[in-house]
Amino acid sequence: MEKNYENLDIDFPDDGIARITMNRPERLNALTLGLVDDLHSALDFVDNDQKIRALIITGAGRGFCAGLDLTGFGKIPGTEDFGEQQQGMAIQQHIAELVHHMRDTRQPIIAAINGAAAGGGFAIACASDIRYCGASAKFGTAFVRLGISGCDIGVSWMLPRLIGASRAWELMLTGRVVDSAEANRIGLVSNVTTDEELASTCLSVAQEISRNSPFGVWMTKEVMWSNLEIPSLRAGIDLENRTQILAAGTEDSKTAMSSFLGHQDVAWKNR
Repeated sequence: MEKNYENLDIDFPDDGIARITMNRPERLNALTLGLVDDLHSALDFVDNDQKIRALIITGAGRGFCAGLDLTGFGKIPGTEDFGEQQQGMAIQQHIAELVHHMRDTRQPIIAAINGAAAGGGFAIACASDIRYCGASAKFGTAFVRLGISGCDIGVSWMLPRLIGASRAWELMLTGRVVDSAEANRIGLVSNVTTDEELASTCLSVAQEISRNSPFGVWMTKEVMWSNLEIPSLRAGIDLENRTQILAAGTEDSKTAMSSFLGHQDVAWKNR
């Protein structure tokens, strides 16, 4: 099974594992309307295929994603007669919607960050559920150096929750670049690998996820993201309680309980 797009590729490195590779290496996979459209379409494709258990996102060539293509993004269809600011807002919302789309995709998303992850690329990395990077990876949001806000594409919400508010403020207010060693030290990524081992490491993590219950993984991702937004411990636990009872009533969970006691593997049916 293979599905190709103009600006990215999807392949399947193992059963139940999909990989999206942003494929504009000559521009360090910078975001254009075409690439963003393809990302939205590819996320829909993955989300709708229940045989896919985990998703890896990476970039072709020597970069993950360098952010907005400054040579031209393109215009959102139907906005050609809009004013400049109105066109800009339509573009901004279309890109930022990727964050919601990634959060709503049932399968866990693992970012395999090779080279630069800047601007919108940094946001895609932050919006992933798990992040690994190669030794050559670099991260940054330099918008503040361009006379605009560093708060962009959900980063001002996600980054403080990933690394803490104090560190996030310092990075966003200075606009400085973070290398792979610092990203690992501050918890932005789960670990650093050699550039050569990055793909295999992320595949191994995806395979480990795919061995778990499809519904259990889906609910774990959904509840964890929801609990980042819930205002109280009580509300968070209430959500957990209901989800646990819901999941415990599935056929897969009942089979898994008996299989665990009998030291047997489970053939998940997603029922």
